[in-house]
Amino acid sequence: MSSDSKYGVASGLNPRSLYQQAGRPACTDVRYISAEKRLDVAFEDGKQFTFTAEFLRIESPSAEVQGHGPSQKTLVPGRRHVGIIGIEPVGTYALRLKFDDLHDTGLYSWEWFYDHGHSQDDLWQDYLQRLEARGLTRDPRAR
Repeated sequence: MSSDSKYGVASGLNPRSLYQQAGRPACTDVRYISAEKRLDVAFEDGKQFTFTAEFLRIESPSAEVQGHGPSQKTLVPGRRHVGIIGIEPVGTYALRLKFDDLHDTGLYSWEWFYDHGHSQDDLWQDYLQRLEARGLTRDPRAR
């Protein structure tokens, strides 16, 4: 994967034509900046969200992380340095992100990106508080 990867018309994925879920605006651009370990996602209403790979990993929509209900959500510590090694379109509604810790089971819908973009500050603060309460950190354990 190049240092800057764009997922759009060039790769056969046209986010603009894909995202009309739940009355939310269409996605117009998705770009991964590997040097900064961040994914930038833009929508037709002008909203642009930047997600760190760490945030995407710890908030993965997979059952492994989210469980099968809010009370089953798993706290994922030690992912400060995680990166994304692959991004694949899934149909016309989502992306599958592959992380360098080998997690790849979450499907990130355009709706997920839009909603989490709006709530990511609160979700991040909640994550940090939960880590602290359990005596855990964002840093990987020494082996």
